[in-house]
Amino acid sequence: MNKSIIPILRISFFFGLAVGGTEYMLDTGSMPAFIKFPMVTLSLLVFFVILLCIEMLFKSLNTIKYLMLSPEERAKIDALEALPLTQQPFFKKIMRWLTKSKPIANEGELMLDHNYDGIKELDNELPPWWVYSFYITIVFGLIYIVRFHVVGDYTQTQEFNTEMAIAQKEVEEYLKTAPDLMDKEKVTLLTEAKDLAEGKALYQTNCVACHRADAGGQIGPNLTDNYWILGGGIKNVFNTVMEGGRDGKGMVAWKAVIKPTEIQKVASYVLSLQGSNPKDAKAAEPEAKVYEEAGAADTKVAALNP
Repeated sequence: MNKSIIPILRISFFFGLAVGGTEYMLDTGSMPAFIKFPMVTLSLLVFFVILLCIEMLFKSLNTIKYLMLSPEERAKIDALEALPLTQQPFFKKIMRWLTKSKPIANEGELMLDHNYDGIKELDNELPPWWVYSFYITIVFGLIYIVRFHVVGDYTQTQEFNTEMAIAQKEVEEYLKTAPDLMDKEKVTLLTEAKDLAEGKALYQTNCVACHRADAGGQIGPNLTDNYWILGGGIKNVFNTVMEGGRDGKGMVAWKAVIKPTEIQKVASYVLSLQGSNPKDAKAAEPEAKVYEEAGAADTKVAALNP
């Protein structure tokens, strides 16, 4: 067997444990710890060098020990090392432990009295690895029965709901930093209280200076009536906030300050104020026109003529 295989396997095993342990202990997200933290890389390199030094030390000690042996003892060691892996003493010892088998010379101890046409049976014991695995399954089954059928731990439905809640939080965290793909063609009117509350907060932070807190209009136009300069409805209001008003005058474009999905919430909140009729609301701008959603007239006619 090649003498260099065992040291290589030993170094790989301990170095792999060090790398895996580092990644487990340091939560660095999707980026490996040895890339995010240069000190981790340096520490791992030092550990690798230490492993190499230890192996070199062992090799040197074994060489000195080998040179101190007599020619006959060296010949025995050379003969053992020349054997294939399956013939090595340590390998045979491991296999005997795993299978609990006896040498062929001792088969007579296992021979059964049953004889059929000259064919006899051996009463071999089950391999220990199989027996222990079977015992483990029994213990696992008992724990499972007690936990889920006696004590009444969580059900599959509860586990599913928990995992879905965790997944939802992960999606929300991802969306905080994910590219915002909302645009005029995809935008829809939001009506959930949570979305409108967030839209209100954004409106109060960015819009009250021009439109007043009640959206009745100040420098900017009144947002609570049905008169619109650049068109009403969610798509037009979203586009106006995102791209700004008329060239040279009117509202600036907010797309560099507010994310498109947040603009959707602001636009939805503004449209939720339609018809609120605040006190001392600003009169409609001369260029503003009454806006009515496409299909709204047909809906009214259908309502009047059921």
